[in-house]
Amino acid sequence: MATGSAAAAVGRRCLTDLMEPEAAKRSSTISSSSRPTIHFPNHRSNHQRLTLSMNGCQGDHPELPLGTVETRSFPAVSSPPLAVEALSSAVSQLQANPPPYTSGIIRLQVPIQQQIEAIDWLYAQSKLLPRCYFSDRAHTSNSKLAIDCANGNGNGHISKKHNKLVSVAGVGSAVFFQDLHPFSYRHWKSLKRFLSTECPLIRAYGAIRFDARANISSEWEAFGYFYFMVPQVEFDELEDSSILATTIAWDNSLSWTLGNAIGELKATLNQISSIVIKPQKEVPTLLMLSNSHIPSKTYWDLAVNRALQKIRSDSALIKVVLARSSRVITATDIDPIAWLACLQVEGKNAYQFCLQPPGAPAFIGNTPEQLFHRTWLDINSEALAGTRARGKSLSEDLQIELDLLSSPKDHLEFTIVRESIRKKLEDVCNSVVVEPKKEIRKLPRVQHLYAKLSGRLRSEDDEFEILSSLHPSPAVCGFPTEEARVLIAETEVFDRGMYAGPVGWFGGGESEFAVGIRSALVEKGLGALIYAGTGVVEGSNASSEWDELELKISQFTKLLKLEGIKS
Repeated sequence: MATGSAAAAVGRRCLTDLMEPEAAKRSSTISSSSRPTIHFPNHRSNHQRLTLSMNGCQGDHPELPLGTVETRSFPAVSSPPLAVEALSSAVSQLQANPPPYTSGIIRLQVPIQQQIEAIDWLYAQSKLLPRCYFSDRAHTSNSKLAIDCANGNGNGHISKKHNKLVSVAGVGSAVFFQDLHPFSYRHWKSLKRFLSTECPLIRAYGAIRFDARANISSEWEAFGYFYFMVPQVEFDELEDSSILATTIAWDNSLSWTLGNAIGELKATLNQISSIVIKPQKEVPTLLMLSNSHIPSKTYWDLAVNRALQKIRSDSALIKVVLARSSRVITATDIDPIAWLACLQVEGKNAYQFCLQPPGAPAFIGNTPEQLFHRTWLDINSEALAGTRARGKSLSEDLQIELDLLSSPKDHLEFTIVRESIRKKLEDVCNSVVVEPKKEIRKLPRVQHLYAKLSGRLRSEDDEFEILSSLHPSPAVCGFPTEEARVLIAETEVFDRGMYAGPVGWFGGGESEFAVGIRSALVEKGLGALIYAGTGVVEGSNASSEWDELELKISQFTKLLKLEGIKS
């Protein structure tokens, strides 16, 4: 174990490096150019792809706007079955009186005069894919905006009133975005073409791979290098009510007409269950038939010690985050939405998410870490590093907190993360405020060092720059980024996929992304792949880092019967 002075010396080196230009900082997994691909629902079945380039005209002009982007809100009803009935009627009216545009996206929404949890609604739609779910952290009110359509008398606009959006569940895709090239500025522009500040609830939910340079393994193949979807049918959970909505997207130049879109939507609506089923928040423990780790404990020790050797050498490397994939096979299938509901009990201070393309496993998670949240030009980000378990008593919990706050090793790891994020925000913001600079963030099972960073973007187009700059952060990759990424690629023999990548949504005037940690890939018949990582810096110990991995996946393993199983 390194002494405090040794860690402090590395910390001084770290802070010096952070103040100098980073030649490799643009080595992000998000690319500045690539041919974008947009898919409409029918192309899931016949594997055809329609290509749309920058300006949206035969692949040349993605900045060319759609003919219409609009939201139509209808009178509030008392229950989900009445909402489905109202939406079906509205779709038929739209079909009978189509708008005179060759392209567009229209959201039809019906408020429901009761609060229903979005995850309960999603649990009832067990047969429909693709599907997505995203829930904000309960302890925060990041958004300055709130829904203003509860009585059906608005345009789906968002106002500074009460009734904030809590969580969103969606099935089917009005339009989705996927490619076998890294997420690029062109992809971002093509995606933003379907979004508008006038229709803030039309959003694209999805995720991006941790490292687009890495080969895609079979379990992640259906996700591509990124996957975003505008849900075809969406359930919005508000603070004191709900909304059921449908979205229709079309573009004749892509051979996908309004008639095609309405036909697909009607087929999906016919499969929607109006009976909301509430999953148990404490599911019966599943019997685990096998449990294996990549890497094993022996190879983990070798990997951590090799990383420490590089850090102590003349290498520029100061921190690297090494991860582990744990495969569990259970006697009965794991329902990813039921698991996600159980994670909500753990995650009052975390984001919950689910993303499942057609023919793919479900990527679910309960992550405490925000990548960024943008409202117009205002942007927030967070630094999160250093991990300890919660104490069994108040006094023990306080002692662990003090140990974390005074640890030179954890202070170094945390400082690397915070200062790197601060510098990247300063590149695109007029000013950056760090407050608090260092405090404790407590979760049900663990506690971390935490800082909040706020700034104001110079332009909304800087959103893509922020995404490509902040990911991957030192919290999930290391520092300097390129040196850490190379070592991860050389060391890890499994595909991280979307684990540790950006997970969230783009909207018209707002967007929010979390970091896809504390996550798992769940597939019927194949059990689950559970992912966790830990930062290696001067002062790290391989056995302690392995214990930290176990602590981080405990929110999943608590749902499994471990007796008699050897890992």
